Amino acid sequence: ASGTSIFDPVLCELVYRWFSPVGGLVLDPFAGGSVRGIVAAKLGRRYVGVELSRRQVKANREQAREIVGDDEPAPAWVVGDSRKIGVLAKGEYDPVFSCPPYWNLEVYSDDPADLSTLGKDAFFAASAGIIRDTVARLREDRFAVWVIGDVRDAGGFFVNLPGRTVEAFEACGDLGGGVLH
Repeated sequence: ASGTSIFDPVLCELVYRWFSPVGGLVLDPFAGGSVRGIVAAKLGRRYVGVELSRRQVKANREQAREIVGDDEPAPAWVVGDSRKIGVLAKGEYDPVFSCPPYWNLEVYSDDPADLSTLGKDAFFAASAGIIRDTVARLREDRFAVWVIGDVRDAGGFFVNLPGRTVEAFEACGDLGGGVLH
């Protein structure tokens, strides 16, 4: 009823429990909501989320202050363009977990750096670069989890976002210390 989607905290819990150790460090290159960061904290994982919108980062931080306890690792949100993930989120992570823009399904802003404003080819090129640079941040034997779905173009034709995303991950090969499938 709010007009926006809420990320499923149960999915977060499953991903964190299955794919990261307690105390592990989660990287989220599209941190447009607080759920992934707050659930990470509640489960004893450290979290770094990168988000283009200052307003959204402020909202994420406010929500986390209300929910995350003093004995839990506070999620960290960084304002910036995920195309610069190597500069914005140095270090190694276990895992990467994100829900990127579904190309043009929702346009989040008029900022030219916002991937949702890009044409199809530019979107897929930027997305593939972010995937490559994010996977390069993974510790050995760790996983990347990308939550995506199908989209259609302005003419109503199917655009294979899941297939193109899989291709981008496959192109990474062995960047993160483990073969991606």
